[in-house]
Amino acid sequence: MTSNTPSTSKYWLMKCEPGAYSIDDLARDKRAGWEGVRNYQARNFLRDSIKIGDRILYYHSNAEPSGIVGTARVVKAGYPDPFAQKEGHKYYDPKSTPDNPIWYTVDIEFESKFKTLISLEMLRNVPELANMMVLKKGSRLSVQPVTEQEFKRVLVLAGSDFTSKQSLIQCDTTPNAASTRASKPDSN
Repeated sequence: MTSNTPSTSKYWLMKCEPGAYSIDDLARDKRAGWEGVRNYQARNFLRDSIKIGDRILYYHSNAEPSGIVGTARVVKAGYPDPFAQKEGHKYYDPKSTPDNPIWYTVDIEFESKFKTLISLEMLRNVPELANMMVLKKGSRLSVQPVTEQEFKRVLVLAGSDFTSKQSLIQCDTTPNAASTRASKPDSN
């Protein structure tokens, strides 16, 4: 890693249906809030663990095929999801109040789009990725941690086959390196 990426950075996989908010939407918008998460474990990651500078694998879910399509970076740490308190909005939750916010979001910024989707089948065929949460049976969380080694291995799978607004030189992607806005996330 270079000095642009703090050594304390964490890595995440965030799922979203491409019809709701795709990597192309994020590339167009450049930056977006990751609101709409309504699962307590995913909420805890957003509220307590995800920090500015953390890297994200952007995953298209409920697609044919589903898979990782690019990367993003966290640019604003967890804060109360404003739509949880907006009456009439599909993410409204009357139990969430300004004094007791229940749901949280983070802001992310587009980093890169892979030219080729890294499918679940491709991920399953890489022994170093066998422990990725996204590959576990029943794992439906829309926000989940990945290790630095898993993140880098996915970038190796993408090879130099991606487009980006900035170079991904910040993360060494050599094979030996590891030795919405609205309505984005799946609801969990």
